[in-house]
Amino acid sequence: MIYVVMGVCGCGKSTVGEMLARQLNISFYDADDFHSDLNKEKMANGNPLTDDDRGPWLRLIANKMVDWNASGNAVLACSALKQSHRNILTTKLSSDVKFIYLKGDEETLTQRLSNRTQHFMPPALLKSQLQILEEPIDAITTSIKSSADAIVATIFKAINV
Repeated sequence: MIYVVMGVCGCGKSTVGEMLARQLNISFYDADDFHSDLNKEKMANGNPLTDDDRGPWLRLIANKMVDWNASGNAVLACSALKQSHRNILTTKLSSDVKFIYLKGDEETLTQRLSNRTQHFMPPALLKSQLQILEEPIDAITTSIKSSADAIVATIFKAINV
């Protein structure tokens, strides 16, 4: 099983994903690590990615997910903002992927992003991510207003491990 912790920038995907992976004793991967230098540069310059920019990145991750699943379960932090993005991620493992949506309001997200350092994604891109976000229907959904520990506990209970 691949657990994809998803949502817009600043929602805590990496923090929650790492904590969940530790609790489940499985590997953690961050989709940001697989962005091309061109994509990272584009975002760092304040330009949102297009679906054309995201396509190769999502297909690369989908292929990696097959390998991760074959060698045991994993947690992946990935924005997966649109249903079409999630469809690409699940093309090869549809029944072995569970999405976990970290839902937050713009005010909370903006505050979190203003405190974040050393990330190529500037806070200015939050609005573009919120505009294209298609909230998942079939995901475990949890509010980001709780502590990371409480969020992970909620997710852990929901996946019935």
